[in-house]
Formats: sequence, structure tokens, C-alpha cells
Amino acid sequence: MYAIVEIAGQQFKVERGVKVYVHRLDANEGAKVEFDKVLLVDNGGKVQIGTPSIDGAKVAATVLSHLKGDKVIVFKKKRRKGYQKSNGHRQQLTQILVQGILGKGETLKDEIAVEKKAPKAKVETVEVEAKVKKAAPKKVAAKKEAAPAKKAAPKKAAKKTEE
Repeated sequence: MYAIVEIAGQQFKVERGVKVYVHRLDANEGAKVEFDKVLLVDNGGKVQIGTPSIDGAKVAATVLSHLKGDKVIVFKKKRRKGYQKSNGHRQQLTQILVQGILGKGETLKDEIAVEKKAPKAKVETVEVEAKVKKAAPKKVAAKKEAAPAKKAAPKKAAKKTEE
């Protein structure tokens, strides 16, 4: 099941459990939002098309985070006129997780859990670093013994030619 929904002036194809980046929304992180401009719903081959939107249909989502997009450089130039102008821009975005597509009078039955990044255990990283530090000096010492150091060749004086 998927739907075409208009969010902040753009149309997106969404399914349940899909993460989407949209233009910045006025909602806090973790807030639940609903979009009611659903233009099309496909439910296993049964397609509903709105005129312009489907009455009563909604898309429920959760705001995951607010972030900035990649930097876009706008460079303008007119040749032979000495005109150059450079400008940069980073779009403000919101990442949302689609919880479900709701028909007329439906409510959300079960929500998809929002993944939270847990910090990795520091103990494991310390042990790995200790193993690397112990192994590294032995390899370096073996390489130095195997290959004798090369001495720099003496510099030759430049010969002057008399004219």
C-alpha cells in the first residue's frame, strides 16, 4: 500500500515505515503529524484518485529530526563583462517516519518504534586500541631490521664552463 501525498508544497510517494526528507516543518522532534492532502492511494491494486485530494484520507508520521541539506553553490557569470557572483545555500529539512496511511475514520493501530542511537560501549574500543598498539611496534621493528637505511648520495658540485 502506498500513497501520493503533498507535504509543504511537494509531492511524495510514501509507504508505511519509510523515512522521508521534507521541507522544514513547524513541529518538534518526536511530535506526531498528519497530512491530509492525499492525492492518490493504491491499496493492493485498488487505486483511489482524488479530485484534487481524497476526502478523509490522511498520512500519519513522526518527526525524527531537523537538519540541513547539502550546500548548493549558485554561480552567475556574464562573459566579457567582468560580472561574477557566487552565492551558497543550505536547505532546512525535516526527516519524518511514515507511521501509516489512514482512510476515512481510521485511526493508527500500532506505531513503528523510532530508532534511537545508543552509544557504543567504551570498554570494547579501549581493548581494541590496546591490541593494535601492542601489535604495531613489533611489525615496525621487523621492517627496520630487514631493510637497511639508505644513505643520501653526496651532492656533486656543478661544473662551471668558461666561455
